[in-house]
Amino acid sequence: MPNKPGARVQVIDRAAGLLDAIARYSEPVSLKVLMTETGLRASTAHRILSSLMQNGLVEKDQDNLYCLGLKLVQLGIRLHSKLDLRAIALPVMERLRDSFGESINLSIREGDQVVYVERATPNRMMHVHQVIGSRAPLHVTAVGKLMLGAAGTEACSAYARRTNLPAYTANTITVLPRLLKEASSALENGYALDNEEAETGVGCIGVLLYDGTSQVAAGLSVSAPIERRDIKWVKSLVNAGNAISQSLGFKAVNLHKAS
Repeated sequence: MPNKPGARVQVIDRAAGLLDAIARYSEPVSLKVLMTETGLRASTAHRILSSLMQNGLVEKDQDNLYCLGLKLVQLGIRLHSKLDLRAIALPVMERLRDSFGESINLSIREGDQVVYVERATPNRMMHVHQVIGSRAPLHVTAVGKLMLGAAGTEACSAYARRTNLPAYTANTITVLPRLLKEASSALENGYALDNEEAETGVGCIGVLLYDGTSQVAAGLSVSAPIERRDIKWVKSLVNAGNAISQSLGFKAVNLHKAS
């Protein structure tokens, strides 16, 4: 007989109680202490703790004492990164805007789209204007192609099957082999281009931002009328992306270095 919904919710409540109890102690704690803290029987506490351990949320040392697992630490780092992302990125974005004289965008991935969450726009009559909260399919944007490349061939292929790669301009990539090749090449180079693929007359250069768990946190891009886009911006954009990633806790030694 399948578990009733109420029973499943009760298990979640008990698991949360055990995590809270472990978190109250600065050192690993025994099963007996956790039973006292939560009021759970030994068999129940042990069963839930075993499941939490299997999922990386709890760890047990050689003395059979329990502490919070690495997975929780990683989730905490990622949450902290997201909360701080806009505040960390905006000053860097403003410096890029002043240097390039063009619009700088910060975007995150949500499902099969990028969502623009911050921007720095220049004080000039003609510039590319991205509305905060607006969305675009991954395959038509510079940072989106990098995100697909970072997700891997299988995930990129699944994206193509789900979306059928609709065309937005005559330059949009609409076939999987070309998308795979461009996404992989962009990831290897450390930056990607949008060559009027989302909007006619607009060109972008994008880089990825990474968090403290070495996961993709966001994308940073410069958008400009295609005739003003300058490939010489790549070096400054890559360096800015590296700086933001390091501020988000990214520690890898293989950060892309612009030549």
